[in-house]
Amino acid sequence: MKKYECTVCGYIYDPEKGDPDSGVAPGTPFEDLPDDWTCPECGVTKEDFEPLEE
Repeated sequence: MKKYECTVCGYIYDPEKGDPDSGVAPGTPFEDLPDDWTCPECGVTKEDFEPLEE
């Protein structure tokens, strides 16, 4: 599963960790995040994230 980076603040969404503070379980791929999910650091939408090259 790919990690995604917020292009605004640099937050990394790691699917292995999920986003428990927002109710996103570990193991949730970025593509499966709810459409209304926002960056926990700066509040922007999924459109402002890009896949990280690994």
